[in-house]
Amino acid sequence: MRVLLNIIWLVLCGFWMFLGYILAGIVACILIITIPFGIASFRIAGFALWPFGRTMANRPGAGAPSFIGNVIWFIVAGLWLAIGHLVTGLALCITIIGIPLAIANFKLIPISLAPLGKEVVRLGDPHALQTVS
Repeated sequence: MRVLLNIIWLVLCGFWMFLGYILAGIVACILIITIPFGIASFRIAGFALWPFGRTMANRPGAGAPSFIGNVIWFIVAGLWLAIGHLVTGLALCITIIGIPLAIANFKLIPISLAPLGKEVVRLGDPHALQTVS
């Protein structure tokens, strides 16, 4: 079922959100000082491309630097990516088939707003970190 949902997701919205994160990551890497933001953006791009069966977890030891970085990320790129998830999710709510995809889009909004200090883990992984709700 996850594979089917991921394929539908990829066709309807995953590819476009993936491109948005890749663009944000490239811009961040070009600016050199914001390379950590680029790495976080590329990590979330893979998650936004194929989200079902995976989740985001808090990374242990992520403290004040991650918080400060997330504030900067929110201002520069996070807000715009969150708006993209919101608009895409609302559009997907129009059809019954799109409702699970819309819910997944809405779950990606907090991660798009504050990606630093988090990492992608598989569901059911016994070695996974503390899962983000």
